[in-house]
Amino acid sequence: MPKTLFKVDLTKPMNEQELPGHNRWHPEIPAVVSVNPGDIFRIECKDWTDGQIKNNDSPDDIRDVDLTVVHVLSGPIWVNGAQPGDILVVDLLDIGALQGDEWGFTGIFDKKNGGGFLTDHFPDSAKAIWDFQGIYTTSRHIPGVRFAGIIHPGLIGCAPSHELLATWNQREAELVQTAPDLRTYGAGLSGDAPVLAALPNPTNAILGTLPASEYGRVAAEAARTVPPREHGGNCDIKNLSKGTRIYFPVYVEGAKLSMGDIHFSQGDGEISFCGAIEMSGYIDLHVDIIKGGMEKYGMVNPIFKPGPVEPRYSEYLVFEGISVDEFTGKQYYMDVHIAYRRACLNAIEYLKKFGYTGEQAYLLLSCAPVEGRVSGIVDIPNACATLAIPTEIFDQNILPV
Repeated sequence: MPKTLFKVDLTKPMNEQELPGHNRWHPEIPAVVSVNPGDIFRIECKDWTDGQIKNNDSPDDIRDVDLTVVHVLSGPIWVNGAQPGDILVVDLLDIGALQGDEWGFTGIFDKKNGGGFLTDHFPDSAKAIWDFQGIYTTSRHIPGVRFAGIIHPGLIGCAPSHELLATWNQREAELVQTAPDLRTYGAGLSGDAPVLAALPNPTNAILGTLPASEYGRVAAEAARTVPPREHGGNCDIKNLSKGTRIYFPVYVEGAKLSMGDIHFSQGDGEISFCGAIEMSGYIDLHVDIIKGGMEKYGMVNPIFKPGPVEPRYSEYLVFEGISVDEFTGKQYYMDVHIAYRRACLNAIEYLKKFGYTGEQAYLLLSCAPVEGRVSGIVDIPNACATLAIPTEIFDQNILPV
């Protein structure tokens, strides 16, 4: 077994770990371990909420989750020899659950605290607990379903430079200023307005081993971990599983690689926001460096080569959606967001005919290995998005007869 360089104690919050991780992005967050190119090592991770969600039947913890805490990450990891402009090559050799913690959760966040892709249709919180049996999972809250997961880190990336961090903060602040009356992500305020961006917020910032004298300044500057950006980050790509090789742009000396938000399974889009099967776990990694790789390959965002490990589902039921608003009937021009929403809603209404509640169907589409596609983007005025559900995951026939 590879040497564990970053261990977690599930009974303690991230800021009380022997090696504290972090929940913000900033180039000055110190690396906690170092590795050489060619090394193989293990990193343990807490779930993204830092243990706020419990293995019980009450959705109150999903309703009340403190979003200023997320995402707790393990790292940063210093890679010796990595310099700005290089590519950091990361192989995901193995990913799994921590012993004694073989369970995960999927949630619908309350509309007033995070919401989700379909929050106007499902404004209240809900939760499903999933039990792992090897590669398979079942839930007492969504009966009649069993499937194999595609376990992966939802969040992995290198630290930004000061220049890149300033770019993030400027462009996201400018976006928020286009609608300044909207509430701030994670502030716990009520309201129905959508959140445009998660701006820096020092509340509950965890900054690893950063000296106390620098904490206030860095916490005020550090970027939230909520979205994906040029460095990778919270991409939530379900195919970043065992055997995957990821090529990351390097922006700071040592690369400062961090990771977390491990998912046992996820559908394309992770539509309920807390929508994968979230879990604690470990990741075994191998790293290498391509010197000067960013310029050589014209890299802006990470590139990845999927691994060979994924569930073999061959029969799907596919639902279409188009760019027409479901409430008003308004025609939109090539709007993929609306088209995918309609595909999801069509699938949920269909599954309700087979005994599932809307909330159960919503949770299932978010965490089961469904395939989402932009199927048509040229036929004006409607984009066509599709959602494919593997029919083998059900213990009943869900085909029309």
